[in-house]
Amino acid sequence: MSVPSFTRRVVRLSAALAAGILVVGSGVGAADATPLSTPSPTVVAATDRTGPQFYAGTSIDVTGTVDGDVYAAGQSVTISGDVTGDVIAAAQTITISGTVEGNVRLAGQDIRITGDVGRSGTVFGSNVVVGEAATLGDDLVAGASEIRIAGDVGRDMFLTVGELRIDGTVGGDVTYTSGNKARIADGAVQGTVKHIESSRSRTVEVSPWAVFLAWFLGVLYALVALSLITLCAGLLVPRWLARVTDHLVPSPWKALLVGFLAAIVVPPALLFLLVTIVGAPLALGGLLVWVLLTLATFVYGAFYLGRLVLRGNQHPVLKSFVGGLILIVGLQIPWLNILVWLAMVFFGLGAQLLEFYSQRPWSTKAAPAPAPDTTQGGSA
Repeated sequence: MSVPSFTRRVVRLSAALAAGILVVGSGVGAADATPLSTPSPTVVAATDRTGPQFYAGTSIDVTGTVDGDVYAAGQSVTISGDVTGDVIAAAQTITISGTVEGNVRLAGQDIRITGDVGRSGTVFGSNVVVGEAATLGDDLVAGASEIRIAGDVGRDMFLTVGELRIDGTVGGDVTYTSGNKARIADGAVQGTVKHIESSRSRTVEVSPWAVFLAWFLGVLYALVALSLITLCAGLLVPRWLARVTDHLVPSPWKALLVGFLAAIVVPPALLFLLVTIVGAPLALGGLLVWVLLTLATFVYGAFYLGRLVLRGNQHPVLKSFVGGLILIVGLQIPWLNILVWLAMVFFGLGAQLLEFYSQRPWSTKAAPAPAPDTTQGGSA
């Protein structure tokens, strides 16, 4: 069977199913003037009928003899009688246990053929089983997730399948498209077996050197960008850096506690203001301030580390640069970077809030003198 023939079969199946459903829905009778079976929970055709028959219902069981074609659509379709023509069916579960002298065109989820089909079968579903006692006189064209052939297929098979198992006999060739190799019993296929591997997305293997280079470039970018930020801060606001980090010199744990509590309380409070609608503008403004304070913790953390390392009267720019390098390296070490980031945020937020509190305009007391810098020889 050629590819154009396969395409024609698919088109014929689709057209036949569409025609059957349209005929059922429109109420057109059978060719021999037999009235159309009306949709009902259960449709049982136990009497002999002549001409094409149309059935629609939840459960359909054709047990009699039909001298013509059968068109069926429902949740469950069973053909346990004899059909001299073709069977075209669409359902969730389809069972062909009787004899069909023509072709079967089936579309469903679970499809089982345990009877005899005189000509060919075109089947599309999730699970397709051709039972041990089943026979197909000609070809089988199918597409399914799983297909098991335990009976006899007279000629060729053209399949698109996920898992294929053949324990019966195939009189012709087997051509299947699948990402897995079929399990075929010895001597089951009289002709040739052709496996066409389905296209899969190729897994791109990344070289370890490429990973290292990407990491190195990321670290280099962080060093350059964040170093420029710390240099600018040390050059533009050296006094403010010194005043904020002064709160970390005599009592760093106080700043840590304040920053930790603020990180727990402030975000939920801003969210509450946001959902009240009335306080939404205040919440948006507070969120902007909070983000800026959190981002600024890197600058204050870098300057404070520089004060700890360089215990002298060095320029604030140099202290910011050295502390920034140490902080950047700490943020690049796996697992340790989490602790470094949390300490930077909590200490930085606490120091900033303590400085804002000391500068509160409503205070009537004189601001206390800044704590002596024990980490350097002179004033910053």
